[in-house]
Amino acid sequence: MRSLSGARRRETTDWGVGQMTEGESLLARGIEDGDAEFAPRSPEPDWRRAHAQRLVLSDVAALLWVVVGTQIVLIGGASFDGGSIAGRQIWFVFGFPLALVAVWHVALELTDTRSDRVLGWGGLEYQGVLDATLLVFGSVATVAYVFDVESVKPFLFVAMPGGLVMLLAERWLWRQWLLIKRRAGELSATVLLIGSAPSVRQVATELARTPAAGYRVVGACIPGGRVGEEVAGTGIPVMGGADAVEEIASGTGADTVIITSADVLAPDKVQEISWGLEPATQRLVLAPSLVGVAGTRIHTRAIAGMPLLHVETPQLSPADRVTKRAFDVAASAALVLVASPLLLGLALAVRLTSPGPVLYRSQRIGLRGEPFPMLKFRSMRVGADLELADLLREQGTSETPLFKVHDDPRITPLGRFMRKYSLDELPQLLNVVAGSMSLVGPRPQIAAEVAMYSDSARRRLLTRPGLTGLWQVSGRSSLGWDDAVRLDLFYVENWSLLGDVGILARTVKAVVLPGETAH
Repeated sequence: MRSLSGARRRETTDWGVGQMTEGESLLARGIEDGDAEFAPRSPEPDWRRAHAQRLVLSDVAALLWVVVGTQIVLIGGASFDGGSIAGRQIWFVFGFPLALVAVWHVALELTDTRSDRVLGWGGLEYQGVLDATLLVFGSVATVAYVFDVESVKPFLFVAMPGGLVMLLAERWLWRQWLLIKRRAGELSATVLLIGSAPSVRQVATELARTPAAGYRVVGACIPGGRVGEEVAGTGIPVMGGADAVEEIASGTGADTVIITSADVLAPDKVQEISWGLEPATQRLVLAPSLVGVAGTRIHTRAIAGMPLLHVETPQLSPADRVTKRAFDVAASAALVLVASPLLLGLALAVRLTSPGPVLYRSQRIGLRGEPFPMLKFRSMRVGADLELADLLREQGTSETPLFKVHDDPRITPLGRFMRKYSLDELPQLLNVVAGSMSLVGPRPQIAAEVAMYSDSARRRLLTRPGLTGLWQVSGRSSLGWDDAVRLDLFYVENWSLLGDVGILARTVKAVVLPGETAH
């Protein structure tokens, strides 16, 4: 099949857009003739299989530690001599823990928790670990109930929760290691992009923003593009057209082909490309023209051989609103209680280090455009608001709806410290309790900034503003306005409670280790 499709590709130079350029023809002939520059490289070690094996070993080690530890606690100082433990008991002491670990291991495999498609990015890996644990928990509970095995019950309430915690912690540690490797360009899929120049540029930019996802672009195939030139703004070289995908993928070492715009291909070209790729070694990915849509809103349904993508309309149901509000109230009230000594200490420090009030009330625009007073510890000198317009004009950002002053001279020494670690934002927990803000959401802005909103940016006002948000944990002050809007709109249209918990966890890391992006 591979040789047949390759022959068909060499016979057909018109793939629905135009003839191959002279450079593309030379590239294809150069590859076929064994040109050294594009000759297939020696395959790199299969990092996917190696990493899956690491996960197997660490999963089993974590489960053995918890399950066997539970059994040791249960049997205590039981004696094994003199026939004090019957055969059935011996099986339970030695066989059941090992059987439980084996079943748990299989469940983790069945829920696809070791696939490279879920490792390093997103919540599917953790969701799979939870699903596998619940599956094992349900099976053991059923056995205990049907056969009335009392000795199994301690495993349900000790080993199962402990095993879940250990697995999640172990997977998180592996994810941090994988992220370090991927930022260095290792343990990532090598990608060849196929499509129009604008779509290739967009997909390449998004992949570059998220190295943790594990996609490293090595080249692009663009109809009508000149071989050797770069895709504008990306530094990615154009390798040819789609007629030479098989050879180019082999020559560049690409193991993943991503089609960024199928509209520039003839109807059967995508299928032909898939036939030309090495089974189980090279992969084909389609990137539809959808942005800002979470995977939970996308469902695939095959009709007459055509995969149709169903995209759910973004909405926050009444139950979701109640859940989000209940979480906000409970979590913010608990945080106020725990952080009360810190709040009092900061209030005293502000009072003693600079003249003026302790709290600063800033009029912000909240849910559905309603104004509200947002609380902060005062971090600037009194009258700083009157200086803002002049400072923005001086740095040339007065026309951008993200009023940030670099090296702001209005900030007090204590204020600079509080802002670096976001301590000045802590009084907003009271705003959350009162209902004008949420723990997680788009950051509230002043009326002058909101007046500059585009129609799409105004969708930020469809949910309560947050003490923290997706763009804050994705770069803070290093991100521009367009990136801030893109991330906030993604949050508004794809809200989930698990997502809020994840953003709060990332907020803790961003606050403790603010780096150079905090101002």
